[in-house]
Amino acid sequence: MPRLSLTGPDAMTTAAAALDFLRQRKEHFSLPQPFYVSEDYHRLDMQQIFGNSWIFAGLSCETPKAGDWMTVEVGTDNVILVRGHDNIIRAFHNSCRHRGSRICLESHGSSKRLVCPYHQWGYELTGELSRVRYMEGDFDKKDFGLKPVHLRNVAGYLFISFAAEPPEFDSFRRSWEPYVKAVDIENCKVAFTETIVEKANWKLVMENNRECYHCAGSHPELLKTLTEFDNVEDPRMDRGYRALLEKKAADWTALGIPYKNDHHSFRYRAVRLPFLEGALSMTMDGKPASRKLLGKFTDPDLGSARLLSLPNNWNHLLGDSVLAFRVLPRSAGETYLKSLWLVHKDAVEGVDYDVERLTHVWRQTNTQDAKLASDNQLGIASRGYQPGPYSAMIEGGVRDFITWYTSEMQARLQDRLQARQTPALAAQ
Repeated sequence: MPRLSLTGPDAMTTAAAALDFLRQRKEHFSLPQPFYVSEDYHRLDMQQIFGNSWIFAGLSCETPKAGDWMTVEVGTDNVILVRGHDNIIRAFHNSCRHRGSRICLESHGSSKRLVCPYHQWGYELTGELSRVRYMEGDFDKKDFGLKPVHLRNVAGYLFISFAAEPPEFDSFRRSWEPYVKAVDIENCKVAFTETIVEKANWKLVMENNRECYHCAGSHPELLKTLTEFDNVEDPRMDRGYRALLEKKAADWTALGIPYKNDHHSFRYRAVRLPFLEGALSMTMDGKPASRKLLGKFTDPDLGSARLLSLPNNWNHLLGDSVLAFRVLPRSAGETYLKSLWLVHKDAVEGVDYDVERLTHVWRQTNTQDAKLASDNQLGIASRGYQPGPYSAMIEGGVRDFITWYTSEMQARLQDRLQARQTPALAAQ
């Protein structure tokens, strides 16, 4: 995929047209068609949203030992996340400083140092170039270390940013950290991973996740334990569930378990809500998926801590397991969805948990959602599409997502276009 340059006439035209669409967009309506179907607008997303935001890349328990690494592909960029001998996880561009070849060619691996397979340049796990042959003159290895990528670690959740000056991060960390620390990601293990390609724009994948308007008609497995709403102020909440919510809030307060959404932001969210009465986990019968609880938990009745980080991540943190989801665009009409199920690192498969039982509800849900998103994409691509309204009652999460996206994209396009125009004005 070619990079979008905001210096060429075609790219400038696309950026200007996108900005004009956003300025004229009716509030709380879906986006104009090009934002979902155009490859030019997809490249805008990759540069302005994924090129500047904090992106969820993975979990620290995916690289549990020194020398373990994994790669993350974001558009044309590929990033190595590697755990050093000092136990610190670092991120580097997966591009050799010799002639640019990719160094790590698989999704995961482990090695004492990172060695480019092309000409065998070797890098320490901290990124320094340490082994090289046949370089003459004033060549200095210190000048050719791997290029770092900004990385932040929130108690085991790893976020990267390609921005020269990444966005503010501390308020997000304060919101999430109590929830993530409680499950102790470093002492979890990946029980199962699934990656699927959804035939839909990444924004449709995220929109679909941010509402449960569709759940009653599409997710029978999911609704065995969850309600349609995930907002404590939802007017549809019945008396029985409200009483359960108040009871569990008192229980969680006594246990020191975080549950309040104290930091309202369109970009991120962290809140704990109970399952339906009697359910303890996201399984078909509501019983725990793993006998061994996470962290220091002694009570499995902890509901679901629902964590969101835009542009590409949502999660359910339970007493017995963690479900983490990563969205990465592939093209205007295709999106990678990676799902990870975590259990305690000492849990024994076949004894403490069964993979099929652990994953069944969300594997079914992912399949159902992929079909919904694909059908949505096909309909938006037709001549009959025009933006439609989001429900204030049940699509508040979608409203928030599109409000965030619109604000971010509009601000960045304005800055880029203004920067482009300033030199021309100064020359007049």
